[in-house]
Amino acid sequence: MSNSGKSVGNKILNNEVQQYINANLNTDLHSLLLKKSPFPEVSIQEIVQQIKGKQVAQKKFPFLLKEGIIFPPQLNLEQSSSEKTARYKSEILKGKKFIDLTSGFGIDAYYLSKNFKEITLVEQNSELLEIVEHNWNILGKKATFINQKLEDFLNENKKTFDVIYLDPARRDNNKNKVFLLEDLSPNIIEIQEKLLSISNEVAIKLSPLIDLKYLISVLPSIVRIEIIAVKNDVKEVVAFLPNKNSDGIICNCVNLESGESAFTFNFGEEENAHAEYSEPEKFIYIPNNSILKAGIFNLISEKFQLKKLHPNSHFYTSDEKLNDFPGRIFEMEIVDAKHIKKKSQFNIISKNYPLKPEEIKKKYDLKDGGENYLIFTQSKKGKIILKSV
Repeated sequence: MSNSGKSVGNKILNNEVQQYINANLNTDLHSLLLKKSPFPEVSIQEIVQQIKGKQVAQKKFPFLLKEGIIFPPQLNLEQSSSEKTARYKSEILKGKKFIDLTSGFGIDAYYLSKNFKEITLVEQNSELLEIVEHNWNILGKKATFINQKLEDFLNENKKTFDVIYLDPARRDNNKNKVFLLEDLSPNIIEIQEKLLSISNEVAIKLSPLIDLKYLISVLPSIVRIEIIAVKNDVKEVVAFLPNKNSDGIICNCVNLESGESAFTFNFGEEENAHAEYSEPEKFIYIPNNSILKAGIFNLISEKFQLKKLHPNSHFYTSDEKLNDFPGRIFEMEIVDAKHIKKKSQFNIISKNYPLKPEEIKKKYDLKDGGENYLIFTQSKKGKIILKSV
């Protein structure tokens, strides 16, 4: 760290300041910000930043809850990967030389680099890089830290790497809800050839909102895509661009902390897959959100030999229970709306149905929650309501 970085760190890491931070971990931060700092050399804003960092770390990256760790501003915390997704990605990548060209707070780099001997972190924000270098020293992890713009580094760099990792940032001035690579910094489309000229493999973390067909169309060298969900919440899409030819694009759908097996397929399989259709049978299957993100609706029917209710419902059914399914399984029966008791408690799922869950609760005077489920959807014959048995 630079001298300025060390001085800020030393003030924040003062024993009395740290005791004050730890004593206020559950204090309302808005009210705390209105108070005056009890320490002349540390502002209340700096103190709140550390409290917020520890609060986020408890859920997102608990490995940083160690004495001496310094946390960056909230925006950097929000943009960081979680420890769970970073740990998963670390199982995929290995080699000798690893470089993270957009290191940010360094969570991904910390885990992804575990299978490498030489580690390089590039970050244009000097204060953020100082914090990361300080924290890595505390954690006993070595790396080369480069404070430079990614584009400048690529123009000057003469080295090659086994793996390049990037997490492009959304440009602040673009409010378009559609996620395009052209709207990210760096623009991967413009630098992909340069990246592949200095590395055997490039891994790019992208928003879960990115359209996969679009992604494949603008990055034709993609050979693998990882769709990573945690507890059925899709967190990341990671694209891999190895510098070699490949037979098709492999996609891996994972739902961490669910106990479900990953589902791997080739993107060409969905085009040739055919779904069978049926009215609801004894069991109803709802694929996890990593599967739904992949859009392999016919392939799921074919691979698991399950029948689909409707082309747009994405619910599947069978008479005998299939246990190894990447998603939720319910034993259900068709129910008439007239037989739904008012004030009953249900978890409501509505897909391919005119009413949203809130509207359904209001119409039928239902309470939310409990152990029972109601599914409002459509089969090929029309609208249906399914109740858990």
